[in-house]
Formats: sequence, C-alpha cells, structure tokens
Amino acid sequence: MGAGRAALLAATSAEAVHLAPAAVRLAPVRGLLFRRLAGHGAAGHVALTFDDGPDPASTPLFLDRLDALGVSATFFLLGTMLEQYPYLGRELTDRGHEVAVHGWTHRPQWGPSPARDARELRRTVEAVTELCGHRPLWYRPPYGVLTTGLLLAARQLKLHPVLWTAWGRDWSAGATPASVYRTLHPGLHGGATVLLHDSDCTSAPGSWRSALDALPLVAEHCSRLGLEIGPLRDHELTRRHYPYD
Repeated sequence: MGAGRAALLAATSAEAVHLAPAAVRLAPVRGLLFRRLAGHGAAGHVALTFDDGPDPASTPLFLDRLDALGVSATFFLLGTMLEQYPYLGRELTDRGHEVAVHGWTHRPQWGPSPARDARELRRTVEAVTELCGHRPLWYRPPYGVLTTGLLLAARQLKLHPVLWTAWGRDWSAGATPASVYRTLHPGLHGGATVLLHDSDCTSAPGSWRSALDALPLVAEHCSRLGLEIGPLRDHELTRRHYPYD
C-alpha cells in the first residue's frame, strides 16, 4: 500500500470515528436505540426546550408568553449570545427557567478538533454558570451533531447530551404558528422533548415569531391530553439512563 493511500485511509478512519456518534441525529436511530438521549422522558410530561438565545429582540417575549401560560422551559444558550446579553441569562433563571449549553457558536462541528471542542464547551459552561447563576446540566450540540470530540468534552464537564423527539421547523422563512403546531403535533405526547427556537440569530429573520405564537396551541393540546409541560429537569432524564455516562 502506498504512503498516500495509507494516509488517506487513516484520515478516513479518523473522520469515521469522529462522526460516529452523529448517527443519533437520525430520528430512527435515536428513537430506537437511544431513547433517553433523544429526550424520551416521563410519560405524563412534555419537556419544552428552546435553542439559540438569549436574544434581546425575542427572548423577553417568550418569557412573557410562558409566564402567561404558566409554563417553565429549558433554554439551550449560545455562549456568544450570552456574552453579548448577560442580563438575559440571569432573567431566565430569575423567572424560573432552566439554562443549558448549546455551544459557544452555532457552527457545524464536522472536522475533528478535540482541543477546540473541549475549550469552547468549557468556556460556555463557565459563562452560563457565572452569568446565569446556575451550573448547566444539559448539552445539545448545534444541528444535533454529536461528535466523538464533543461527547468526550461533555462527559468531562459532567454535561448530559440530549437532543429532541419533536421539532416545529420554526427556523424556516415560511413557518407560521399553524405550520409549527402541525409539524409538532404527531410527536406531542407524553415523554416528548420539544425543540423550538427563541432567536433567529441562525435562521430566517423573524422566524421566531412562528414559535412564539405556536406556544398557546402546544399548551392547549397538552392540557387536553392531561400532560404537564416543563423543563428537562422535571422530565426524569436521570444519569443512570444515559448510555454515554
């Protein structure tokens, strides 16, 4: 075997190892094999989660809407956003919500870089802890792509990775409250973890409005089914359930 071919095979193998955990992003894989990682929790509970904030243009409106509905949620924060708007991090926890880690930035993590993964994840944990007043427990990687480097970094920081079981595709330019609810509806049952976004910093401008106005529809649906809506901390996703811990 030539040196060039050997180098190519080694690089390919390294990339395969790096991306292997990303298979859990595929709904059938995580639904069948990694149910807790997907966010399947307590049968009478629906975990409500938001990504990409905090954002001064939209997050306060979500907080007001959640207050009006009597609902608490988990917010997966970006370090860069929290660094710009630290007062919103404290407001989240002061108003009874749970804060979690979404990463320092929202860029894809396709290439192996263990040192960078560990550095950026630690930086985000430290920012969330300092600025929000609570040490985060949960981690959701951008785009749901959980790589080996991120998995190891999360484990070192005692973060539990958790993805989602239902999403509303609220990030798209054409999303409406009705379309968000319609997309979520098949997965709105006991044990679900719902993914929405309280910011448009990584999506179509103004797309957060579709998620905001879908919240009453989601709350009404869950009420009809006798389901409680709340944060991940109440979803019975304990340490013993995690295949990676």
